Amino acid sequence: MTKNGITYADAGVDIDAGNALIDRIKPAAKRTSRPGTMAGLGGFGALFDLKGAGYEDPILVAATDGVGTKLRIAIDTGNVDSIGIDLVAMCVNDLVCQGAEPLFFLDYFATGKLELEEATRIINGIAKGCELSGCALIGGETAEMPGMYHAGDFDLAGFSVGAMERGMDLPANVVAGDVLLGMASDGVHSNGYSLVRKIVELSGLGWEDTCPWDDTATLGAALLTPTALYVKPAIAAIKQADTVHALAHITGGGLTENLPRVLPEGLGADIDLDAWTLPPVFQWLAAQGGLAEAEMLKTFNTGVGMVVAVAADKVEAAQDALSSQGHAVFRIGTVTKGDGVRYTGSLL
Repeated sequence: MTKNGITYADAGVDIDAGNALIDRIKPAAKRTSRPGTMAGLGGFGALFDLKGAGYEDPILVAATDGVGTKLRIAIDTGNVDSIGIDLVAMCVNDLVCQGAEPLFFLDYFATGKLELEEATRIINGIAKGCELSGCALIGGETAEMPGMYHAGDFDLAGFSVGAMERGMDLPANVVAGDVLLGMASDGVHSNGYSLVRKIVELSGLGWEDTCPWDDTATLGAALLTPTALYVKPAIAAIKQADTVHALAHITGGGLTENLPRVLPEGLGADIDLDAWTLPPVFQWLAAQGGLAEAEMLKTFNTGVGMVVAVAADKVEAAQDALSSQGHAVFRIGTVTKGDGVRYTGSLL
């Protein structure tokens, strides 16, 4: 007598859906192809040719990150199309701070049940982020794990590798008197969302309510504005000899914690908070949460997503390069003797 057999699909894992996803995202991945790319999706590994990318004596730089609890808003609203851009940005914006050009990207997408349409939208967003930063999407992992995630939940992680010629790593040659340029953020980016979600809860608003600072969008959609990609303008500035001395990606910890990471011992920064206007999303968060200015500055980017330390005699050239992709650039301060970040002016 033969027992009735069960299949992997009966246990909650649909291999056919996974294969269908790969077929769906191949065109998007192909659009991210760049010099050095050697193979498409679907193999056990992915190849990349550093000489084909134009490097003679390269040093590799790697970065990995996730999106954090911003995912919760994407899941709850079903607005998942741009969350992949956040994932890419959190990795590649870190790479350029080392002076590296991002070359390729791999993603890890895990869920309880693979929903083909949703997964396609998510990974198309990842491909879009790669395309905008000149980075090839050459592989990844889609993990369907029933019992590990609540219905509808998923998680994302990313991994990127970049390269630079030997001896070109940053920070380098930072001195007192260097000018600090701030590149505008596009909003909250991908840090501080546990606090954001708490403030929204206390406000009594829902994700589908009209956004208090933008009546053309819902609150959820406004808070899902993707992280700005700074790769192309940063690389353009780096390629100008003796111009860029350091870059700091302003993520969790804000200006207060991230800027000192790229300053040599004995050097700090003077920042003029009147040099830019606090974006409306942060004005609303500060008012609703009763947040002190110091708390804002060590939690959020407060409108500045990347800080670039440049030689005092190269400021104009650096500003031209950094604004080449449409980012607003502010002169926010200087590198000074002493430790830490000192603020003048006021955000609020």
